[in-house]
Order: sequence, then structure tokens, then C-alpha cells
Amino acid sequence: MPVGRSLYILGTRGVPAAHGGFETFAQRFALHMRDNGWAVTVYCQADTGPAGPTIDEWEGIRRVTFVADAGAVGTMKFDWACTRHAMKERGVMLVLGYNTAAFSALLRFTGNPVLMNMDGIEWKRAKWPWHGRIWLYLNEWIGALTSVKLVADHPEIARHLKRRRRAADIVMIPYGADPILEAPEEPVRALGVEPGRYLISIGRIEPENNILTMVQAFAAKPRDIGFVCLGKLEPDKNPYHAAVIAAGAGRVLFPGAIYDQTVVQSLRFHAAAYCHGHSVGGTNPSLVEALGAGNAVVGHDNPYNRWVAGPGQFYFGDMGQCSAAFDRIEVGGEMLNQARESAKAQFLDNFQWPPILQKYAGLCSAPQGS
Repeated sequence: MPVGRSLYILGTRGVPAAHGGFETFAQRFALHMRDNGWAVTVYCQADTGPAGPTIDEWEGIRRVTFVADAGAVGTMKFDWACTRHAMKERGVMLVLGYNTAAFSALLRFTGNPVLMNMDGIEWKRAKWPWHGRIWLYLNEWIGALTSVKLVADHPEIARHLKRRRRAADIVMIPYGADPILEAPEEPVRALGVEPGRYLISIGRIEPENNILTMVQAFAAKPRDIGFVCLGKLEPDKNPYHAAVIAAGAGRVLFPGAIYDQTVVQSLRFHAAAYCHGHSVGGTNPSLVEALGAGNAVVGHDNPYNRWVAGPGQFYFGDMGQCSAAFDRIEVGGEMLNQARESAKAQFLDNFQWPPILQKYAGLCSAPQGS
């Protein structure tokens, strides 16, 4: 099949989607391109299995699966195995994330056009040690200089990338989501919370996501609403996790990480508001999904969140402002209703899947990604 009709998606855990935003996008885009006559291959991770690649098919999508060890080193080994396999293939290579761009750059030597979604500014994240930040910083440069086209999921990311590459080589395409128009209450009540009477946070428990600030702001005074904080917690290994749990002890519900999308959608849909403390990155998938559920948003005040959520939401820069925002959510009334309507409008105008997938398809269909 000609290069222009074969697509290879690298950089995710694979399909069907069971984890984060990149996996959800990979699944949606793979199926979209399949329906438009493309032969699509997605590279996938497995926890166990044979040493070499396992090749099978899911929903008409070819899957090439490698076993991946846990941790950053395991991910790098997985990416290297995927790159080595893809170098023998011919087609448009869509790489999601630049963390191992030093590997994917080799795909250019095979004559394959490489398109790279540059994700967020990973090297700025506080969770990485100094050597990890250097690795990510160098790979951002490598990805920016060796890919045919760069995809930025947010205008601020596009502006950042213009320091690395000319504007004509950068395409801004945000992340998408499906609208949530209804959801059962049972998963919410099963956790012991009342629909419409709780705040929810969904994301990694990390300093740059301001989880501790939000938990402290909630626990600073008695409230008539609850707080559900979803995310993996390892207090014995991570001091920040321990501090978050201590701050919310007896006041905040910590169910851990939940990957059942039915449960997550119910928790999101029936929340009084979605709390989004992310301060680094572009268009965050969880924030887009909150807009698709019609959630009012209490967000960290930065250009990333303001562009995604729009002007009709509640923003904070410190614990006091966050607590005040929670006060307004707790009161409810017209202000809260207006925020919800604003969220729905923002979603419908900017973050629906069909136009987003079409933009990606157009990028892949251009001769050699040009």
C-alpha cells in the first residue's frame, strides 16, 4: 500500500484505550482513518507475553504489541522496540509525545514522514529529576527539528514551539472528547457521596497539579459538600502523596485511580464542579472531558486552563482564592448554572471529535506531511 494510505501510531500504551488521553485519541483516530480507507497500525504495550512482537487485529486495526517493564526505563525500551519495528515499515508515522524523540528521529532515515504531537512542556514538570529534565529538554529539540510537522494541542504550546521551528511547520489541533449527556447515579452513591453535592479532581497527584493546594483549601473550613480526589496514591513512597492524604484526612475521599470509564463518567457528570489544578501543559484531556460533561470548573489560573475552559469559570492562584471559589460553588444558584452553560458552549465550539479528527486526517493526507 502507498505511504500516503498507511498510518502507524506510536507513543501510547495502545488500543483499546484503557488509560490516558493519548490512548483515547489513538483509538478514535485509528478508527476514523480505518473508516476512510487507511491501513492503520498501532503499537501497544503488554505487561506479560512473548519477548518478540505479537501481531494481531482489533476492530480492523493492526496491533503490534511488545511487553514493557514498569517505569521510565521500561517505557524507553518499549519505545525503542517500536521504533526498530516501524523502521521496517512504510507509511505516515504519527508519534504521540516527544519523550523518546531521539529514537523516532531514526524513522526519517527510512524515508517515512514523521508527524509528532509535542504534548506539553514535559521538562518543566517538577516530578522529574534533573537528569530526566535534561533528557526531556534534549528530546523536545530533537522532536522539533526532525519531524516533518509538529502538532501543538494549545496556542501556548504552539508559541513555545516557534522558538524551535518555523511557524509554517506547526499545526495547532486541540484534544477532543465525547459529550456526556447522562450517567447513572449508582457508581456515585456506591462511593458514599451524594450526586450534585461534591467536588471532584481527576489526575496525577503531583505538585504542578496543585492537588495539595486544593485539598487544603477544601479542608480549611466546614462545608456541606464533599470532595472526591481520584488518582494513584503511594504515601509510603511519595512524601507529596502523604501530605495530600494528611491534609484531607477525614474530609476528602481518596478512591485511588479508577480506570472504569463508566464509573469515571458518572463521578464527573454528577459533580457540583470539576477541580483542575494543572499548571503545566497544553489542552488537558481531563479538563476537556469535564467541559463535555457540562461541569463548572475550578481551575488554576494560567493561560493553558483559561484558553480551554473559557472566561465563565472559577480560577485560583493560591489556597485562599481556591477556598473562595469553593464557597461560591457551595452556594450554587445562578452563578453556578451560568458556569455550567458556559462549559457546554466552550466544548461544543472547540473540542468535539469530528473536526479534530478531520484536521489530523488532513495532516496525514498531505504529501509527505507537508
